[in-house]
Amino acid sequence: MTAELVRGQNHPVSRSRVEIRVSAGTPVLALASLADEQGRFSGNGILAHPGARSLPGVESPGELADRHTFAVDLDEVAADVHRLGVLLVLPPGGPVRFGAVPASYVAVADPEGAELAGYTLTGLDAETAVVALELYRRQGAWKVRAVGQGYAEGLGALLTDGGLPALAAAELAAAALGTIPRTAGADATLATMPTLVGDLRAPQTPAQAPAPTPEPPEPVPVSGHPYAGTPGPGDTPTAPPTISYAHPRRRATSNEPPEPAPRPAAPQEPGQAPRPVAGDASGWSMDERLYNQVWGMFEDLARTVAAYRSAVEFADSRMDRELDEALSDPRHRLGGSGNAARDTARARREELVAQAQAVLDRDLAQLIAESEVVEPALPAAYARWDNPVWHGHRTPEESPLALRLGDLHLPERPDLRIPMLSRLPLERGLWIDNGRTGSEAAMAMDTDRLRRAAMDMAVALAVRLLAVHPADRFSVHVIDAAGAGSASLAPLVRSGVLAGPPAAGAQGVTQTLAGLTRRVDLVQMALRAGAPEDLPPDVDTADQLLIVHDFPHGFDDRAVTQLRYLADEGAAVGVHLLMVADRDEASAYGPLLDPLWRSLMRLSPVPDSHLADPWVHHAWTFEPDLPPQGSRVLDQALDRVAEARRTTRP
Repeated sequence: MTAELVRGQNHPVSRSRVEIRVSAGTPVLALASLADEQGRFSGNGILAHPGARSLPGVESPGELADRHTFAVDLDEVAADVHRLGVLLVLPPGGPVRFGAVPASYVAVADPEGAELAGYTLTGLDAETAVVALELYRRQGAWKVRAVGQGYAEGLGALLTDGGLPALAAAELAAAALGTIPRTAGADATLATMPTLVGDLRAPQTPAQAPAPTPEPPEPVPVSGHPYAGTPGPGDTPTAPPTISYAHPRRRATSNEPPEPAPRPAAPQEPGQAPRPVAGDASGWSMDERLYNQVWGMFEDLARTVAAYRSAVEFADSRMDRELDEALSDPRHRLGGSGNAARDTARARREELVAQAQAVLDRDLAQLIAESEVVEPALPAAYARWDNPVWHGHRTPEESPLALRLGDLHLPERPDLRIPMLSRLPLERGLWIDNGRTGSEAAMAMDTDRLRRAAMDMAVALAVRLLAVHPADRFSVHVIDAAGAGSASLAPLVRSGVLAGPPAAGAQGVTQTLAGLTRRVDLVQMALRAGAPEDLPPDVDTADQLLIVHDFPHGFDDRAVTQLRYLADEGAAVGVHLLMVADRDEASAYGPLLDPLWRSLMRLSPVPDSHLADPWVHHAWTFEPDLPPQGSRVLDQALDRVAEARRTTRP
């Protein structure tokens, strides 16, 4: 039986040799793309098209047509390829958008002819290129996912979104489209190419730097939240605003060490579901592998829940349509035929929902099994405070890849928690909201307890940062103008790991901000001059974290300007901001501070559904990771940091 997929849904692929069949409503160009774990294109040989039909493991069609067949041998796909995408592109001279032609259908079948899974690409409008579906690796096995992601700007935009520099994407798109055999239905001359991939004749200047290789995205604010920010360039009036959490100055390095061979999977019996293995995702170290695996779990949970919700919505709309049709027929309103029609419609709805629930339960069971293996294997930087890894933790010799900020979960399975990991160094400041807005949990908590919880969370994050970095590699400063956070700050003060006593009063605020602003200025000047070693001896070259409690208490206009400067410029030179504040209390400054709030990643000290995933924009509940009640894990971690600093000082 063919599995009929909806957008975002996945299905196991039990065979290594399969065919991918395309039935389009108009002649299209069908391409195959090869990408890594995060869907990034890199290097040569990433696109199978009529001019280069064969890539390891896939043979693409060779002409423009309304029906295509790909031959795929998954055993031959390179080990560093984790996603094989099927792309459909409208040719120059043909229809101007997918919304103007009948919906295309894509299926994965075995070579004998039986279809394993199929997907109808509905809901397209202005798109001229679309990722129809993808085959992807998961826990040593392959699955198919219905994608349906379209691009109005064409193939060039699709390739750019996958990480290719704009010029390289345009050239590759031109090469693919320029090799279409001339047919009666399309004129594939390069004269019409700029309409799909941008004007290739536009002058290119040396200042145009290659686009950075994208990293796994971070959660974005949910639409409708009062602090969600303004819509980005790709947003529509009805879509949630998406805010990139990637720092604009980050660039991919070209001197990364080569990727090690993947760890062999544990043997398993034929027909069994793949056993989850912690850290089997590709990467340059075990930490990188685990980081990639956590993001894979995050994406899988987002998409499988999206498929379930979409299926339930379809079942509801189908039942409503059938009920309307039954009630609109006068014959059904007389006698018992109307009741029978209603019962039939409801029964069909329940059947569809039950099928969707079965698929959801299957995917959730696999993710839960994976989480049970991955969570205990996480290093301290990624682990919960109750993880035994903290008992034997020692100050490391190298800085970590990422940091756990808390957990994310969805209402379909609240006990399935996905770690929320943020890459290091922190590319955006953090803002722990101690106000009583947005969250039901915050509204139910009295103000004093909420403020204490927010400061406790800030201290826990600071301790985690100190504990997972090498000794003297991270310095922490605190501004607590009114001294209201002294109880929460006691562990940091007692251990002696702070760069100085918490700054109090207006004078303390001024001195701390002036010192950090000077550091940013000096490091920027040294880097521009190409002489970072010529910094004055009193400049601390370690990364700096500034905790600001109860902003804007103690801040004048000059201090506010300096704080904004640190938020905008500090992260690029190792000065990071962690604010504990209520935005409403800064309302006297008016819109002056709006850019500051938008530049920070908002977190909550209590459960709050204000973050959305970057794939389907579910509203995820964020929960902070705090030490267990009565635990001494923070004190023990700080004692080790203090001891490491004593032993490393000359």
